[in-house]
Amino acid sequence: MASFLYDVGPDPIRADLVDAHRAAWAHIAAPGTWLTGPERVAVAKETRHAVGCRLCRERKAALSPVPVDGEHESGGGLPSAIVEQIHRITTDAARLSERWYRSLLEDGLTPEAYVEALGVAVVTISIDRFHRALGLALEPLPEPLGGEPSRMRPNDVVEGEAWVPMRSAKAMAADAGLPLGQAPFVIRALSLVPAEVRSWTRVSAAQYLAEQQIGRFEQVRAINRSQIELVAGRVSALNECFY
Repeated sequence: MASFLYDVGPDPIRADLVDAHRAAWAHIAAPGTWLTGPERVAVAKETRHAVGCRLCRERKAALSPVPVDGEHESGGGLPSAIVEQIHRITTDAARLSERWYRSLLEDGLTPEAYVEALGVAVVTISIDRFHRALGLALEPLPEPLGGEPSRMRPNDVVEGEAWVPMRSAKAMAADAGLPLGQAPFVIRALSLVPAEVRSWTRVSAAQYLAEQQIGRFEQVRAINRSQIELVAGRVSALNECFY
């Protein structure tokens, strides 16, 4: 069955958006770098499940999420550390802390698995919110594929610049074709798992702008750059993004 049949909605959807969303779903279904296909689809499912989680609602309403104990209402199939990661990122991202991240590592989560799960969650949230903004039903999650993760870690990883290890700014700039030779953190954030960078940037290029277009100001959409940034800034504020 074909996915992302946007012709059923009231508004025309660009072909590059359809292609990006279908590619993202195919990527989520396949075995990744550190997680299997079933684990990756379970992460996507958990991002949706988190929205209705009672514990997450109580933590969100509390002055601090730390004292609010309990168990997440989970869809199952994932270790508790990944469930905590996905629920907090989905429902209360503005109050994450390095101490919280370190507690996940103490609970057995590796930085590599954390980054990969984050990559899957971010793409799922982005595409789901695209649907909600247009009043469309959420796309059914893909069926997971079999196979083993590749477990390939980049050689040019640096420590200490963020909570998670990342590839160097110069290496990322070279890969992305950025002219100044330094990639910003927003591009490097998922770089411990390069496949998740590629997945996220494919969706971002369709829903916002490609990395190479950000430093240029010619019109590339039906609305102009000022209008694009007005919408992007408002969305960031509503999502409590403090990047």
